[in-house]
Amino acid sequence: MKYVYDNIATPWLESYGEVPAHLDYLETTMSGAVLQTAAREGDFTCLTFMGRKISYKSVAENLDLVARAFYALGVRAGQRVLICLPNVPQAIYCLYGLNRIGAVASMVHPLSAEAEIAFYMNEASCDIAVTLDQFYSKFLEVEKIRPISRLIIARVSEELPFPLSLGQKLLTERKFPKIKSEGNVILWKDFIKGAESVKEGYVADKDYTKEAVVLFSGGTTGTTKGIMLSDLNFNALGQQTGAMANFEVHHAKMLAAMPVFHGFGLGVCIHTMMVVGGTAILVPRFNVKSYANLIKKNRPNVIAGVPTLFEAITRNKYLDGADLSCLKGVFSGGDSLTIELKKKFDKFLSDHNAGVRVREGYGTTECVTACCLTPYNKEKEGSIGIPYPDTYFQICKPGTCDEVPYGEEGEICLTGPSMMLGYINHEKENAETMRLHADGHVWLHTGDLGVMDSEGFIYFRQRIKRMIVTSGYNVYPSQIENILEGHPAVQRSCVIGVRDPYKMHRVKAFLVLKPGYEDSEQLRESIMEHCRHQIAKYAMPSEIEVRDSLPTTLVGKVAYTKLEAEENE
Repeated sequence: MKYVYDNIATPWLESYGEVPAHLDYLETTMSGAVLQTAAREGDFTCLTFMGRKISYKSVAENLDLVARAFYALGVRAGQRVLICLPNVPQAIYCLYGLNRIGAVASMVHPLSAEAEIAFYMNEASCDIAVTLDQFYSKFLEVEKIRPISRLIIARVSEELPFPLSLGQKLLTERKFPKIKSEGNVILWKDFIKGAESVKEGYVADKDYTKEAVVLFSGGTTGTTKGIMLSDLNFNALGQQTGAMANFEVHHAKMLAAMPVFHGFGLGVCIHTMMVVGGTAILVPRFNVKSYANLIKKNRPNVIAGVPTLFEAITRNKYLDGADLSCLKGVFSGGDSLTIELKKKFDKFLSDHNAGVRVREGYGTTECVTACCLTPYNKEKEGSIGIPYPDTYFQICKPGTCDEVPYGEEGEICLTGPSMMLGYINHEKENAETMRLHADGHVWLHTGDLGVMDSEGFIYFRQRIKRMIVTSGYNVYPSQIENILEGHPAVQRSCVIGVRDPYKMHRVKAFLVLKPGYEDSEQLRESIMEHCRHQIAKYAMPSEIEVRDSLPTTLVGKVAYTKLEAEENE
């Protein structure tokens, strides 16, 4: 399938390395793409999980088995099923198994609160859910809010070899509440047995341009919504990411620490690897010691994560002396990578024998995840790179469809094969977010402010809704945070607008200090003096508050809305 717009200006199509301008996209479903890869790769390792290697052949067999099991349960094409799992093999089998029968996987965070899970189920009209045994009691509470017709309970031990499986049962799973396999509750092993009754007629003749996955995001308005994504969206992302890598992605090993319920984790760390014939090293739970051990033992070629992850890596004592010459690609997304953190992490890579630098990207869940990436051979300070093949960017005057000149700030708008189908049952937001431009194409209005230069490099500035207006001046928190984190004592920062009777809003900064630094008036004055040299007077923080930690979202971003709520009650 070709996806080419001939009437859109594309300065970035000047080649940076070997990045192609256009690709031929797979005309198949997500599961179809994985089965095609499996047919080629056979016994090559597709997934690794806690030391166990799972071949492409085995993944193909298991996703088909799960497809038949869901069909036996009565799940049919177009039906949505809630998948509430961490990075475990069952999550992968459910995703592709549902896709094989034309059903839709609705992916959510297993650490979500009961009310949130009930909301997700209502939003996506899910009556069936799959989760782990450790979250069983949480779903009993969900049932008090809304009914669940079938609750399928999986266990980590079921995917581990002996004796690891025994250890998991004795040391971990025995601590969980006893599961009553009755009524609407089905244990994974019993669920799988149901597949025996289905031999044929279960594979859907599915349109690959239609809904395949639902992911949840705040979108441009900050209100959580279900985002409908197609097979084409995911397959295109996989092919585009492979093309942008500029190294041999076939048989590459990706450390998949980003969660499967997140666009970055599912789209880049897992589906991309399964499209290009690589290996995804599943990380079910992140901690610095186990992450370091995985790196040293598995020697991955690719690491992808949010800035929080890279900050943690630089402070990971278990990586002292580690040889990272195995790395071919390191990619940052999901949040702004400050200039200071990029410098620090690039030095960390160099000090550990890695021959690569971190490449920053940009994306939104509304286009699965990444849609823009720094070329491997050309960096521009503060830039998030150039668009993916067949992905087109415009910078428009906020609130309009009018493109602004190069170098002028406006709203980042994009279109391409990974653009979402829309939000579930939010027609007003769909109309505001996906707009028909004068060129005749529908463009996704991201709600992000940015700039494009004459070479097509994009510079992210700030979420539009997060902009602080103080005394009539616009202040962009991420720019202030970047300066604050340039101070040697500052580990992490968050800047918000606090209501002020005169200025309307004043700027307040929350800081976490690096180890070895203590909060004091002298230190605060040193930080303020550091800012005065780089920040206009009207944008200076009026107040600094030092904390031991900052609240974060489920995917590791600083939850600035929580700080805003605390301060503006």
